[in-house]
Amino acid sequence: MTKNAAGRAGRPGPEIRCTGTAVLAPPRDAAAPAALPGLEIDLGRVRGDTAIVAVSGEIDLHTADTLRARLVALHASGLRSLVVDFAGVAFCDATGLGALVAAHNEISAGDGRIALARVRPAQRRLLRITGLHRLFTVHNDPDEAFV
Repeated sequence: MTKNAAGRAGRPGPEIRCTGTAVLAPPRDAAAPAALPGLEIDLGRVRGDTAIVAVSGEIDLHTADTLRARLVALHASGLRSLVVDFAGVAFCDATGLGALVAAHNEISAGDGRIALARVRPAQRRLLRITGLHRLFTVHNDPDEAFV
């Protein structure tokens, strides 16, 4: 019998050896945009200082920060209100919700706002469960935000 790290008696654990060669990704040109299969962000109609931002694909760990950065950049360009059109969003996980909250926090600090439109029932349920339905105005149609 041997003693483990906690000082308790037990059987010896298996010997662990790491073999092989580390594989590193080739360096990426910092100026080149990151390839984000599965997410498209398009600036739609603009009326005054309000714009519709059509998002399609998946908002997840790999794409959420890009969405946040794009929304913040659009606000910095002079658009006060952004309506994020979710009609083409097939999937949005907790990371995606976190990106929306982070964008909201940055944009609202600059006297802006984010609203959501055409959110699917499963995504509306997530907004309700997390309490985010109180943070974001949710429209059935993006044009409602222009009223």
